[in-house]
Amino acid sequence: MLDARLRPLIDPPLNQMGRLLAAGGVGPNTVTLTGFALGMGSAAAIAGGYWLAGLILIALNRLADGLDGAVARATRKTDLGGYLDITLDFFFYGAIPLAFAVQNPHANALAAAALLASFYANGSAFLAFAIMAEKNKLTTDTQGQKSLYYLGGLAEGTETIALFLLMALLPGWFPFFAWGFACVCFISAGARVMIGVKALRS
Repeated sequence: MLDARLRPLIDPPLNQMGRLLAAGGVGPNTVTLTGFALGMGSAAAIAGGYWLAGLILIALNRLADGLDGAVARATRKTDLGGYLDITLDFFFYGAIPLAFAVQNPHANALAAAALLASFYANGSAFLAFAIMAEKNKLTTDTQGQKSLYYLGGLAEGTETIALFLLMALLPGWFPFFAWGFACVCFISAGARVMIGVKALRS
């Protein structure tokens, strides 16, 4: 919901940093893989109860996620880069709720399972439509230049990252945050399905 509104604010500094990295010989896939390593580090830190480390690594992972696209725009966008970007993002999104479940199974496991199920529903609606959009030559730049059709929704990257940061700041509130955001994601998934059905019918 907030991604498109934040784009005009975050893209200029990201693009400038991306040009600097590209000029230094850093490729977009290197940034993507570095970000993924940072994201897995954040999950490991959270699973071990190292909340501040988890918080910092989540923030760094998201910075890398923005920078890889900026570096690609400064050099050359590839299908491999787009594939790695979205796939490793989904790995990261699944790893954080799982880490909270590992850290405190008694308090967090059921809420984490609900959140992961909602991510699965939302991701399925998102990725399945992207496949159909490519097949039907549908395009959009509402969310910026992407490697695949980005179908917006109520729960997008900005909201998910804000959630993860709140969870790392207030880990005792994880079940509350997880159940609440799972409801938002299920609503978002339903809306994406309806938007997809309407778009493909026409």
